[in-house]
Amino acid sequence: MEKTIRTQFVKEFLEAVLTLESVDECMDFFEDVCTVKEVQSIAQRFAVAKLLKDGKTYAEVANETGASTATISRVNRSLNYGNASYDKVFARLEEKNKA
Repeated sequence: MEKTIRTQFVKEFLEAVLTLESVDECMDFFEDVCTVKEVQSIAQRFAVAKLLKDGKTYAEVANETGASTATISRVNRSLNYGNASYDKVFARLEEKNKA
């Protein structure tokens, strides 16, 4: 399998995710598709990103999430040099929460 995320399998999977209509549907789907640990790891990275965006230090983030400094560093690199997807999602969530 390729080392890139941009494969046909991944595209089809993400298209399937986009058909889900509620948090409950997402929970059910990811419970079927992933292990508990896999979902927790993804959610932990999202929490790390949110805390870093809020200006928390690595130590504070590690304490609050239990994430390793390697994970925190990887997420921080994505925040600073990635595709700006975290920023896009955070902005959309903020708009949704205002409504």
